[in-house]
Parts: sequence; C-alpha cells; structure tokens
Amino acid sequence: MVAAPAVSDPYARHVLARMSDFFTDEGTPWARRLWDIGSVLALEELWEAGSWQAQGVLSPTACDWQRNELNALIGPDRGLGDRDLRKELTGLLKNSLPDPSPARRRLKEIIGHVRVGYLERWAAAVNVPVEERVKPERYSRTVASHLLDLGYSASHLKAWAKDLYDTRATTADIADSAAGLARTPARAYEVLVALEKVPQRQLAEPLEHWYDKGKVVAWLREHGHGTAGIRPGGGFVYRFTALDPFSAAEQARQMVERMTARSQFLRKDRGGVKPLPYIWVAGHARPIPLDPPARGADVLTLVNEGHLYQVAGTRSRIDDALELAAAVNRGPMAPAVAGAWAAVESLLMHPDDPKAEHERSGKAVAADRMAAIIACSWPRAELTALAHRHKPRTKDDLARAITAGATNQERARLVAEALRTSGAPALDFTGASTKYSDRPAAQRMADLVQNPRPVLGDVAGAFRIALRRLYRTRNIVLHGGATQGVALEASLRTAAPLVGAGLDRIVHAAYAEDLDPLDLAARAEVALQLVNGETGLSVVDLLEPA
Repeated sequence: MVAAPAVSDPYARHVLARMSDFFTDEGTPWARRLWDIGSVLALEELWEAGSWQAQGVLSPTACDWQRNELNALIGPDRGLGDRDLRKELTGLLKNSLPDPSPARRRLKEIIGHVRVGYLERWAAAVNVPVEERVKPERYSRTVASHLLDLGYSASHLKAWAKDLYDTRATTADIADSAAGLARTPARAYEVLVALEKVPQRQLAEPLEHWYDKGKVVAWLREHGHGTAGIRPGGGFVYRFTALDPFSAAEQARQMVERMTARSQFLRKDRGGVKPLPYIWVAGHARPIPLDPPARGADVLTLVNEGHLYQVAGTRSRIDDALELAAAVNRGPMAPAVAGAWAAVESLLMHPDDPKAEHERSGKAVAADRMAAIIACSWPRAELTALAHRHKPRTKDDLARAITAGATNQERARLVAEALRTSGAPALDFTGASTKYSDRPAAQRMADLVQNPRPVLGDVAGAFRIALRRLYRTRNIVLHGGATQGVALEASLRTAAPLVGAGLDRIVHAAYAEDLDPLDLAARAEVALQLVNGETGLSVVDLLEPA
C-alpha cells in the first residue's frame, strides 16, 4: 500500500485508498473489490441486449429486469447531468427498448452524449464543500469502474493512483486527472509474442507478423530488453491500439489463447504451440507475464478447514461445482463465464422452483440466492479482518479482548459492538500494513452496524446485479455463440470474486453442517429479513444456524 499524502484531505485519502483496493489485481479480498460496472458501460450493455433479445438469446423478462434496475441505479449518478440529458435518458428507460425501435435508436445517441464529459461532470459535482459531496465510497467506485470500463488496465491505474498519493493530490486533483485519462485517446503499441515450439512452422513463416528466432532476439535488443535465457523458436510482432501497455499485452494474450486453442485440434503435435512465459511491449521497460492475474475467486475454506486434498470417495455436487468453476480465475473468458455460471446454477437451482410470470427458464433465481449468501457473509468477512488489524501503539481494552477471543466469531462480535457504540474511530490501525484500506472498511462497517437492513439490502442488490449479468453473459456466449460481448470482460471482473465468496460459504456449510446449498440460501434470505429485528439476529451471525 502506498503512503498517505501529507496534505490533510481526508476525502482524497479515502478515495485513493479505495482505488488502490480496486486496482490491485491479486491480493485484495473479495469484500473490498469493485462489485459493479460504470453507468456508461451499463447503458451500452442494455443497448446490446436489445439485439440479443431480437435473436431469442435473452428473454424480454431478462431485458426488462436489466432496464428497470439500471433506471433505479443511475438516479444518484452525477455524471448523467442535471437537466436535459438526464430527463431524456430516464424517459427512455421507463419503457421497453426492443430492436428495432425508435426508442432504441435514441438510446444509442444518448449514450454518445453521456460518454463525452462524463467524468468532467463528476469533477464539477465534487468541486463543492466537502459536506455537499457524495460519499467518497460512491465517488471512488464511480471513477474506478468508468476507467476500467474504458479499457485501462488495473496495473496502469494502480500506478496512476500511486502517483496521485505521492504528489499529495487533493480531491480536485483526482477529479481533473481522472477526467484527463478519460479524454486520452488510445495509441498504437508494438507487442512481441515469442513461441518456444512452433509446430507446422511452414504455416507461420509466410505471415506478415512472423519473426524467426534471430529477428525475435534482435527485436528484444532493439527495444532494450534482455535476452539472457530466452530461447525462442520464433514469434509474432503485432500492433494493437490500446490505452496502456498492459492493455496491449492483454490483447496479445488473447491472440495466444486463440493460437493454442487451434493447436488442440491438430492430429500431429496436438497442443504443440508453446509460448514463452512473457509478453514484450515496445516502450515498456519490463516483460509482462503471459499468465494473467487471477480474477479473485478464492475458496479459502479448502485450505483453512483442511479440505484441499480430501477427494477420495464418492464425487459430490461440491466437487462438480468446483471443477466447473475452475476456469474462472485464469481461463479464457468464454469458458470462465460458462463454467462459473454452471457452478452457481448446479448448486442453487431446483426443478420445483416456481417461475415468475413471463420468465422463460426461471434460472435467474440462482443468481439471487447466491447474492443473498454472499451478502450475509460480507459483514463477518470484514469484521474479522478489522479485528486482526486493530493494532494501536499501546494495547487498549478492545485489543486485549480480541487477543483473548477464542474464535473469529467472537472477535467479529467485539468489533461490531465497538463500532456500534463508538463508530469507526474505535478502531486503530496504526500498526497494520493495510491501514489506509482498513480505515474506509471500518467506516463501511460502522454504517452497517448502525443500520443493517438498508445497507445489506444495497449490498445484496449490487451482488444480484453482478450475478445476473454473469447469467446474461453466459447466455450470450453459449446461445449466441459470441465471445466479444460489450460487458464480457467486466462481467468476469465483477462476478468472479463473488462466485468465489459464495462457493466458499457453500463449501463450509456442506462440510461443517452437511447443509445443502439451497438450505443455506434459504437461511440467508431469511436472515436478510430478520437482521437487527425482534429476534436479535446480529450481522455477525447471519449464516449461523438458529
């Protein structure tokens, strides 16, 4: 984590701490990740959905649900303007947008107007006295999701956020810099993909992008890269248009995936295309790993409770689901989407589930059930982390009580009570290496324990939207045969950590209680209705048996 700026601007510190969470590819726990996409991409996704509805890939019910949820979400979005633009957009979203239709054609035009100046309008919205601004959590999520949706890589944006920390950026500086990034046009990058093994070489050599091994080594030297230990059999040099070197490398990575996929269909040398483990971008000082960062789907129960190697005996539904979802972290996008949804559906659907009116398959309920499970696991996950990171210079009563606690449940309960009585200042992260991330988390948990039902309702709603997007994306991939949907990458970015979190709780319940996933979902749905009510159900115990 980067150092805090010396200038006292708590709002800016909060925003940049959260951006650092959002832009850390690996290492940020699911509970602190970015769960949503930006309004502009969501509008583009809705416009695209009309075409898939016309082809029978998405149902009218699914598209109407998507439109209604989006209409509700964009209300607080300052980037959509205050008058004419917002009025036109909200008017369009009140009715269905079939393809073709005059309303859908107008939506396309409106999206163009929304995209231009979106972050400039947000800059104006936060250039007011701090008490009149939106909460820093909303602003940081809005800016981060918009920049990622534009095509910037998380690695590039993390470095950008660090520079803002190091230069003691104010809120106005952050807003202006983000708007500048959004205006920056993509540029051309030259990228080298080197292959260790090149079966059927005679098919590669005539291609314009092909470089033999001598030319590969020469290219590396020309662009200032070391060649020690590099033993290429040849390679390809491509030109991509991208916003940063890491995004260009991702395009090259997808090229490699296409080559290696084709090589699986060879009769001789099946799967024989073997790339070197790095991608080189001209003008970028270091090689970029070919393996992409994991997408954050972690099932920690497998290690924490000793189940990693316990595979002997009859195969269970849990085994099937984990195998189906295995591609979600590093697999190509289409198999990752398909496998992740298959895991959710296999665990949280039942043939006797009632279908809503006009619902084609009724399978979207699996997304809602998974969202309820994850929402109920969120408070415990964050409160436990905060308990371990409360490290004042001199131990206080809370630190001593946490140390004496026998279980994480007890420690989480202690933190929740401290936040309820004294708010976020009750926790001191002076000795924690993650303190700049922990302080905003403490504020989120303080808001939660003070008013659990609406906060949990909002969180469950965000999870529901992300997981239903995963379902729609899966339908586009499998039923539409398309792997280039406008929100495919964003769907995985937001849903993969949530799928991991849900699977983690399902695995725990199965092993600890022999509890069926549908029964766990029912427990979560009931808990969201009863929390902080007459039964005394605490946010710490939402997934515990009654």
